[in-house]
Parts: sequence; structure tokens; C-alpha cells
Amino acid sequence: MSNFWDNSVWGFVCMSGTILLSLLLANGLKRLVPFLQKSLIPTSVLAGLILLLISSVYRRITGTALFDTVFFGGNGVNMLEIITYHALALGFIASTFRSDNTVLSRDRRRDILNTGTTTVATYLLQAVFGLLITIIAAKIMKDFFVAAGLLLPFGYGQGTGQALNYGSIYEADYGFTGGRSFGLTIAACGFLSASIGGVIYLNVLKKRGVYRWSDEKGALLKESDIQTEDEIPMNGAIDKLTVQIALVLCAYFLAYLIMMLLGKLIPSFRSVVYGFNFLFGVLGAILVKQIMKLLKKTKLRKREYCNSFLMTRISNFWFDIMVVAGVAAIRIEVLTGYWWIILILAVTGLLITFFYNRFIAKKLFPGYENEQFLAMYGMLTGTASTGVMLLREVDPDFKTPTADNLVYQNFPAMILGFPIMLLATLAPKKPWLVLAIAAGLFVVMNLILFRSVIFRKKK
Repeated sequence: MSNFWDNSVWGFVCMSGTILLSLLLANGLKRLVPFLQKSLIPTSVLAGLILLLISSVYRRITGTALFDTVFFGGNGVNMLEIITYHALALGFIASTFRSDNTVLSRDRRRDILNTGTTTVATYLLQAVFGLLITIIAAKIMKDFFVAAGLLLPFGYGQGTGQALNYGSIYEADYGFTGGRSFGLTIAACGFLSASIGGVIYLNVLKKRGVYRWSDEKGALLKESDIQTEDEIPMNGAIDKLTVQIALVLCAYFLAYLIMMLLGKLIPSFRSVVYGFNFLFGVLGAILVKQIMKLLKKTKLRKREYCNSFLMTRISNFWFDIMVVAGVAAIRIEVLTGYWWIILILAVTGLLITFFYNRFIAKKLFPGYENEQFLAMYGMLTGTASTGVMLLREVDPDFKTPTADNLVYQNFPAMILGFPIMLLATLAPKKPWLVLAIAAGLFVVMNLILFRSVIFRKKK
């Protein structure tokens, strides 16, 4: 039995407090320093970079890792990676629980499908360039991991959590030393790319007279934005926030049971199964929602338990925690020989994502091309929240359909993009084959995108 004063008892509390304190510090710096405010760097990324800087200085002075000290329980870096891993799934689960009763027109469904297809096409473009770069690097550098370039679409296109997941798979199953930190560093570079490319484009719009700097004064929330009449009260027999957290954790528990079962049925794919924890989390949330709908049909449930406003707050909380922990978990010392490859991948990812999405937005989203480009570029170098952050600079009241495109595109993007995740485990063995398949799928995605032009009926 542990004593309550042992560091093993307080290590997680100290780590959680440090993460949240860094977020508050980063938020204060963003409000006080004009350069940081105009840079549009996400507060969570800035918080992670602050912790990474402090831990790097501490290591240089003492020779030991700050987060592996007794204060953080003796294994803090591993704890940061675990937090990143779980926060990704919890954020997606909370997002899935948000209610949705919107009826979409034919044009809106077309734009949503195009947005989802653009997402997958960008993943493939990043995968092609990333894999090609590291195949060449493996010819130059002895023992370099040839499939490391596939961490570019996971770090840029899907964010910190998936970059860590696949970096971990490559490190554990394929011997890529520093794979976790390599993936996390690529993801951090993605957030910086979102800020750099976003600010450049916003300044271009500003010079053209299309855009003015936002004063950060958002519209006041109406009561209908917070809750609907048929929901349970905020302070009933059980607090409404408690109910939302319970639903999220029940869905994640259900996801774990599914993953545990699949892991026992297919032991050779166990690492891949657990790497998709966020997808199984979404599946768990869908199952819980269906159970709740069934209870309502049978009259066993009369009130609505899910609250979209609170679920959005919970989702954003976990995504912020994920980014801070992911950036802070980077181990710079294991990346000493990889910096030039990371730099090439980062710059390439910025350029191809910027110009490809600019081209797509101009051709397929007339009337709101600037809003669509900024949202997609921000999402495909960072996360959906980064895309929304850039979007709010030009469309603060979400008058264009862009915000809805980002929300609803997840379903087609998940279906179209699932094969890419399976290719990632084949790449270490057959990189050239995966490169060819990714290039072929990229062509297919563009045929879908420009189907109305390519397959236009003759009058």
C-alpha cells in the first residue's frame, strides 16, 4: 500500500498541474505580447513549446530529463505520451456525442463530400512526398528508417495523437529509434506551419482590402446555444456536466472492451488495433447514442441527456491537453541526427498543403474560397481547432458554410481515408509499393473531386 505522501501518488497530479499551468501562462503571453497574438500560434502549442524549452534547459544543466524526476513520479515522459494517446480518443468521443439534426441540401452535401475528399487527397499528397523524401534519405543515411516520411500525413493531416500512435508502432514493431519523438516533432512543425502559412495568407487578404484584424470579441451566446428545452436541468439529481463526462468515459470503456477482444482474436494486429483507439472511441460513442435512442423510443428515457455545448467544451479541453502533452513529450536528444530530414519534411508539408488546398478552394468552392482554404489549410497542418481558429479571422460569425463543412466532412473522410492507415504498416517492408499505391489513390481522389468537370455530360 502506498503512503499518501509518496511521489507515486502525486506524480500524475503534478504533471496535470504543470500542463494546465503552462496553458494559463501561454494564454497570458498571447494576450500581452502583440507578436504572439498576431502569429496565430495556438495557445496549446505555445504551452507545449514552453514546457519543451524548460525541460531542454533542465536536461542540459543537470543531464537528466525533467519529467522523469521523482517530482513527476519517475516516468513523466511516458506519462505525457499516455495522456496524449488517451486525450485524442476522448476528444473525438465528446465530438461524436454532439447532437445533429441539420437537414442538408444537395449543394451542401456536394461541398461536404468535396471537403472530405480534399482531406483524404491531402493526406495522400503528404504521404507521397513524405515517403519519397525518406526513401531517398535512407539511401544516403545508413540505418535510417525508410517509412518515417509517412509520419508527415499523420503529424500534419491528423495531428499530435496519430503522429504519436504511428511513431510508437514504428518504434516498437519496426525498430525506428526515436519514432515517437519524430512523429511528435512533425506534428509540432505542422502547428507552426499552420501559423506561418495562415498569417502570410491573412496579410495578403489584408493588403487586398478583403480582411481586417479580429478584435477577438465574439458574439454573446443565447440560451438556446447552451441548452434546449427537452434536456435535463443543469443542477438536477446529478450535475449535467457529470452526465456528459460519464457518457464519454462509458463510450471509451466500451471501446476498450472491443479493442481487447480484437487484440485477443488477432494478436499480430494488436498494436494496430490499439493505435486506432480514437476510431473505436467514435464507434463506442455511436453505440451509446443508439442505446439512448432506443431507451427514448421505449419511453424509459424522457429527457435529453447529451448537451452539445458541454460536449464541445469537453472535446476542446482534451484536444488542448493532447497538444500540450504531445509537444512537451518530444525528446530532442534522440533526434540529433534527424533534424535536416525533419526540416525538409516540415517545409515540404507546408508548401504542398498550402498550394494544393489553395488550388482546390479556388476551383471548387466559389463564393467562399478564402474561408474554405484557411479552414482546410489550418486543419491539414494542425487540427480542426486550428482550422476553425484561422477561419474565425475572416468569418467570425460563421456566415459561410465552411464551419459546417469541417464538421460533416469527418464521415466521408474516415471512410475514404481508412485504407491509408492500413498502408502505413506495410510501408516499412515495401516502401516503393506503398508509394505507388498512395500516388494512384491520389489520382483517384482528384477524379472524384473534379468529377463534374471530367465527366460532364455533353449538351
